[in-house]
Amino acid sequence: MNAAPPFATDPDRVVFDRAELGTILTVYGRFVAAGEWRDYAMSFLRDAAVFSVFRRAAEHPLYRIEKRPKLRNAQGAYAVIAMDGRILKRGHDLAQVLKVFDKKLIRAVD
Repeated sequence: MNAAPPFATDPDRVVFDRAELGTILTVYGRFVAAGEWRDYAMSFLRDAAVFSVFRRAAEHPLYRIEKRPKLRNAQGAYAVIAMDGRILKRGHDLAQVLKVFDKKLIRAVD
């Protein structure tokens, strides 16, 4: 019996592909190494894939990285959202959107 990947058979769910996840995990790893982030969670919903970042496991997420394909033609499918709900950056290119964290990492290392 051939087992399909968990979401391959559910076209109603939005997921991060391997390249997107690799890009996100690269940023996540840099912040873990700096001691800023300690945990993450992923949610795959009907309208969005969400990667949530935590300082500690028992907290609300510090940031959410979201992929919403329905916004692809408008503001862009990707967004970084702060704990208070502010959209820090939105766009069509995930790598560009994740650059919003570059300044935060410099501050964390100082």
